[in-house]
Amino acid sequence: MFAATLTMLAVMAGQQPPTPQPFPQPGSRTSQPARPAAPPPVTTPTPQQPASPAAPATAPASAAEGAPTEAMLGVPVFPNAQFIASFNAGRGQRYYIFGTSASFVDLVNYYRTTLKQRGELTYEVPATHEFDIGKFDEDRMAFPPGVVIKDFQSDVSPGYPNPKPGGQPARFPTIIQIVPVQR
Repeated sequence: MFAATLTMLAVMAGQQPPTPQPFPQPGSRTSQPARPAAPPPVTTPTPQQPASPAAPATAPASAAEGAPTEAMLGVPVFPNAQFIASFNAGRGQRYYIFGTSASFVDLVNYYRTTLKQRGELTYEVPATHEFDIGKFDEDRMAFPPGVVIKDFQSDVSPGYPNPKPGGQPARFPTIIQIVPVQR
């Protein structure tokens, strides 16, 4: 009996404490503030495995899933820009992130010429330039359709880290965000 008790204590000592619940359970009375739960793991569906229903709606689509086409985006992508990820923006919209080793000025000039508009410098530090490519309808859109160029290189930052292990360049000085026009 003593050995059985020691065995049970050893097993119990090796167990992890229960995970805190983010919200009070029905019928419980607690005055402690709720803590957010860790997001569920994101699973990429394979042909044999269906998508996990627990995956959050804002999960990024990785470059392994394939870069979007220019026809899909409705605007050209800067030559040699690398697709990083896409995100669910809500309201049926997605936005797409690309990294490039080109300078902020080169990208702004490229999109000024390609889109035939000046765009707008919305922030000086960090330099951020926006080009509108469609009308914004706040009733059905989360973000206005457009191209945003952001300078990630500064005295305090060598650039946006390349999410691909061993990817080149190791950091992108400039990032492009594209929000396509909803059809």
